[in-house]
Parts: sequence; structure tokens; C-alpha cells
Amino acid sequence: MAEHPIEPWLRRFLPARRFVRAQQKTIAGKPVRATGLERTRIRVLSWNVAKNNYKQSWAEDFAAIVAQYNPDLILLQEVRFEIQAEQALELAGMHWHFAPNFIDAHHRAYSGILTAARAQTLATESIVTEHFEPIARTPKISLATTHAINDTQQALLTINCHLINFSNLSKFKAQLASLQTIIQSHRGPVILSGDFNTWSRSRAACLERFCRQFNLHSAAFSSVERQKIKRFLNSPPLDYIFASGLRENSAATVLDAVTSSDHKPLLASFRLAEAL
Repeated sequence: MAEHPIEPWLRRFLPARRFVRAQQKTIAGKPVRATGLERTRIRVLSWNVAKNNYKQSWAEDFAAIVAQYNPDLILLQEVRFEIQAEQALELAGMHWHFAPNFIDAHHRAYSGILTAARAQTLATESIVTEHFEPIARTPKISLATTHAINDTQQALLTINCHLINFSNLSKFKAQLASLQTIIQSHRGPVILSGDFNTWSRSRAACLERFCRQFNLHSAAFSSVERQKIKRFLNSPPLDYIFASGLRENSAATVLDAVTSSDHKPLLASFRLAEAL
């Protein structure tokens, strides 16, 4: 693949081998006592934290969000996981799984995505892209987790995504395609959420076609709320929450007052499609 035009210039400022591909598949938090999700109310928080989760301002924002909205599922992207600290986040009463895509050797920290749940996690799978973003030469990652739902034989599949950036459309499509088998093999409701880097109309259209294949519908944001979602200039939104086999309990919201990341947290509440 041809080198990105800006790579030789930037390489002068990046230490050699600063960004190293992570070998670990997932890192799990300590097991907590958990049962299953409630079939009539599954509250989802999705947020690209822009590697700011080690800052006090982010910790305060996060604690306030959890206290006020009490999410059942938390899907975070661009999480900085300190190697020496041996912990990612203080998530009281939640079991988390972290999927790293690279190690920043300069800061001695992992970077990746994290999914936390109040429900029992039945299975996890991380999916790392075969392609790399230019300059830093790092891959992107998705994390699939399956969670029990109370009073039903069904389980919820969640896929936490951060789609490849600074690349052509074929690599964007390839990452979406890597999720097909996981979705097709699951029999039950699905939540697909994260930062999809849909900064062009062609990327947004590709994502829409992919979701249509699996009857995945975007959480319903009002026109006012939708305008608060992170964009690149006049692009479509970058962040989404999609769901299938679920109905929304209320309109989705964007926490516009939060300033500890350049992305705003997204909140949605669902119930099983057949639940009253």
C-alpha cells in the first residue's frame, strides 16, 4: 500500500516503535455478582472518551452520568488503560471487558475499547482489523459480548465498535464485513454501537446498507439531539447506537453538557420487542 503523503514528515516526531500492536485479546475486570438484564429496560451508554479517562474531569463526568442515568450497558471507545495501574475504570457493580488494539510505549498504556455490564457476560470476542491506519500504523478493533436477559431464554449480543479512519472505503467495508458472521450466528436481540468514523456520505451509506441487512435500526434522536452528535465539519454523525429485536422505551439523548471528551455521550433505553 502506498505511503500516506504526510507519514514521512510525522515520522520525525514519533519515536520508532511507539505504537505496538497488542497481543492480548481481552482483559477482564474482577467478576462481580450479576444476574441478567431486565427485559423491559436496557439502558445503554455509548461514548468515545478520546483517551481522557485518566483525567479527573472525565472521572467526575463519568461518575455523574452513572449516578444519574444508571446504565445497564456501557460501551466506551478510545479508552486509555494504564499497564502499571492494572485496572481500567472503577465501575461499581459492573463487570467489564477491555479489548486493546495497541500499546503506546511512550505512555506505557494500552488503548482500545471497553464494554461494561450489570448483567452476566456469557461470551466475549475481539475482532482486530487486518488493515492499519496510516502514520501510526495501528489497527482498529471491535468487541462482541453476549449478556443474559432475565425471564427469557434469549441473550443480548452487543458489539462495541471503533471503525477504521484515514483509509479508503474498501477497508471500512472490510471491518464491517468482519462482524457479519458474529451477527448472523446470533439468535436474539443485537446492539451495535460506537464511533463509526462516518465522516463522508459514502461511509454513512455503506454503514446504512450494512445495518439494513440485519434489521438494525438507529436509536431515534430528535433533530435537535441529533445535531449534538460529534461530526467532522458538515459530515453525517460519527457516533451511533443501532439495535434489532428491541424497541425503544423513550427518545435517545445526547449529553451535550459533558466536555471531558470531544465526543458527547449517547444514551438510549430499550426493551425486548415482545415485552410489554
